[in-house]
Amino acid sequence: MALRLLIKTKLQRYFLAGLVAVVPISLTILVVRWTIALMDQLLLRFIPERYWPESLIGFALPGIGLLATLLLILLAGVLGTNYGGRSLLHLSERLMGRIPLVKGIFGLFKQVADTVLSADREGFRKVVLIEYPRRGIWSVGFVTGVSQGEVQTLIKQRTINVFMPTTPNPTSGYYILVPEEEARELNMTVEEAFKLIISGGMVSPPESCRLDVQPAGQAETV
Repeated sequence: MALRLLIKTKLQRYFLAGLVAVVPISLTILVVRWTIALMDQLLLRFIPERYWPESLIGFALPGIGLLATLLLILLAGVLGTNYGGRSLLHLSERLMGRIPLVKGIFGLFKQVADTVLSADREGFRKVVLIEYPRRGIWSVGFVTGVSQGEVQTLIKQRTINVFMPTTPNPTSGYYILVPEEEARELNMTVEEAFKLIISGGMVSPPESCRLDVQPAGQAETV
């Protein structure tokens, strides 16, 4: 009886260890294959069938859509860094801004992209620890900027904009205004913070992160 229990315990341990090893790899492969297939299908919609790889060389080329998308993004980046390209992009942005309904959607995505992706902005480049949703309970958030305009004029203290993501989906969350001296800047990177939030605390940043967190206002200016 003891031997059977020992074998059962070891099998369960081996099975769980196998799941830990196989599941991340399998899911990664599935997501990558799905992304490549989706990009290939989107690309082929804009190319006449006689120019498809199957028609030209007799077999499909997986990943050509993803490669074309990356090249298109690089081309847009090249255009955006020279005078002629910037003028063309600004013209297209003005046209998008004049289309009813579309201009609201485009404006929102444009602001988000400028905040998150632009190299000269500070949005989503700082991780802070604040007491939220009440005193004594701490949450991890992302600084997206310094509060300005009407909301800041009504508050005596200097406040910062903080995005509080939810677990396990960090793309949804809350926007709150926090007094700058009450936000404590963490040393972990944005990627490490996302892992911490998505995993519900099960994946912690490495211990090399400093423990002596300090108010965000005492670090570099947001």
